[in-house]
Amino acid sequence: MARYTDSVCRQCRRENLKLFLKGDRCYSDKCAFDRRGYPPGQHGERRGRKPSDYGIQLREKQKVKRMYGLTEKQFHLFFDRAERQRGITGTNLLVLLERRLDNVAYRLGFANSRVQGRQFVRHRHFLVNGKRVDIPSFLVKIGDTIEVRDKSKKIQALQDSLDAVVRRGVPQWLDLEKDGLKGVIKGFPLREDLTMPMQEQLIVELYSK
Repeated sequence: MARYTDSVCRQCRRENLKLFLKGDRCYSDKCAFDRRGYPPGQHGERRGRKPSDYGIQLREKQKVKRMYGLTEKQFHLFFDRAERQRGITGTNLLVLLERRLDNVAYRLGFANSRVQGRQFVRHRHFLVNGKRVDIPSFLVKIGDTIEVRDKSKKIQALQDSLDAVVRRGVPQWLDLEKDGLKGVIKGFPLREDLTMPMQEQLIVELYSK
């Protein structure tokens, strides 16, 4: 499957928003977005053209897609599923993205970024309700228990991530048992629980054309 292999810091600069794609580095003075807060490329500093309505909608879709580390096809599949559900399509989309196992691992502090969360899931470091799951797009349900396998509990990168989770906190819809390296899904996130600046209605408008 195609994956973005260039510097992910360019994505933050392109979207003019810190997407926290590199974990702890994004909180340090090494963050490329803080050091060069303008679009990448030869003429990045001189870009001042007013975007069209379509351009604004496209940038919003690209921002959310990059934030969760999805390909265009994956993102569109999630949108189609959100559209078929009852309720507000934009909110449904964000809730589905939050329910992904790689994102939940990140939110619980088992990984310092969604990219690392995806890698840990792929390497079978997590159990969901006692069973190994190696699919990053696996959607958790209310009451599910996510825990680190016994053989994986001594991984230094995982321990470092847990030590740093105090900085960003654990969402209210999750319950973390830090000593047992275990988390429980208490509920699904509400729209107000998602604090990153996202205008999901623009994505709905883009796909509705």
